[in-house]
Amino acid sequence: MSSWKKAAKANQKTHRERHQPETRKHLGLLEKKKDYKKRADDYHKKGKTLKLLRKRTLDKNPDEFYFHMINSRVKDGVHHELEKEDEHSSEQVKLMQTQDIKYINMKRTIESRTINRLQAQLHMTDVADSTPNTHTFFVDEWEEKELDVAKRLDTHPALLGRKSNRPKLSDLDKITLPDVDEETVEKMKKKKEKIYKEIAKRIQREKELTVVHQKMELKRHLQDVKVMKPKKIARGSKDAAPVYQFQYNRKK
Repeated sequence: MSSWKKAAKANQKTHRERHQPETRKHLGLLEKKKDYKKRADDYHKKGKTLKLLRKRTLDKNPDEFYFHMINSRVKDGVHHELEKEDEHSSEQVKLMQTQDIKYINMKRTIESRTINRLQAQLHMTDVADSTPNTHTFFVDEWEEKELDVAKRLDTHPALLGRKSNRPKLSDLDKITLPDVDEETVEKMKKKKEKIYKEIAKRIQREKELTVVHQKMELKRHLQDVKVMKPKKIARGSKDAAPVYQFQYNRKK
């Protein structure tokens, strides 16, 4: 830039916008050029958006299908996105990212053996007695009204609800029961309830490990480059692995 232009630019007067007169302060702030510029830009931006939407509406094919049609709903005039169910729980994601399939299988085997050991310890008699009996006696019509189930089974009427440990009347006379105080009975009852709760927790844990094992095994098969892309039949969830249909390849 030449010295003449620099001098001319230095001598230019800076024009400032006038302030709001005192008599018009009650009307609010006086709009400056920067305020007008923001308002004009916003106006033109909205105009371009409306023009683009109008063009898309005119060019839209009414027979066209897109997945957002079935993944959203309008309720009371408000548009809502359908919430997708998480395929994996947080614990499943953590196990799938940090552990391998052998570790999952080992933990599942340990849980299964522990459950069998606890069930063998309790014999699960309370669970068996909680389900109704379906024992059927075949008798004649004239015997049906006179049928005495306790007499037929040769046991005490108070023991009819049991499926196991139901001694006969002849054996009851030979049994000598030990003297047990109420404190010991209550203590054994609490211990038994504690074991049942532990069994329930371990069964749930084994189910989760089984689902994780199935998902990891399926993921390993899907990553095999030799296998063609299978067809997905059912989506996975927290309680079940996804179901795929693989193409059958005949062995040579």
